[in-house]
Amino acid sequence: QVQLVESGGGLVQAGGSLRLSCAASGRTFSMNTMGWFRQAPGKEREFVAAISWSGVSTSYADSVKGRFTISRDNALNTVYLQMNSLTPEDTAVYYCAADTDWRISGRSGEYDYWGQGTQVTVSS
Repeated sequence: QVQLVESGGGLVQAGGSLRLSCAASGRTFSMNTMGWFRQAPGKEREFVAAISWSGVSTSYADSVKGRFTISRDNALNTVYLQMNSLTPEDTAVYYCAADTDWRISGRSGEYDYWGQGTQVTVSS
């Protein structure tokens, strides 16, 4: 099993920045692709970003391209999501997810482990 714990969420004004962290523990050697998803009230969970084990390959949702950056530090078993130029539309609970597969995917069903989520609220 892999346990994922997100942190770094909070309240920020539009145009501001936040950096989310996701710390993994347990059978971390089984993790390959790591991803971030988000879910706004009344909406389905949606893909935000993903990163390969090496960090060389990344993928982003069109809505966050150029504003968000995903990165990871395998020595610390941690993945990050740097979020800049935030807008109220970015308000959601953000979830970290781990996939044992090496292929990057934006489909939530592909991921094997999930964190509990961290709330991000962007005020206008």
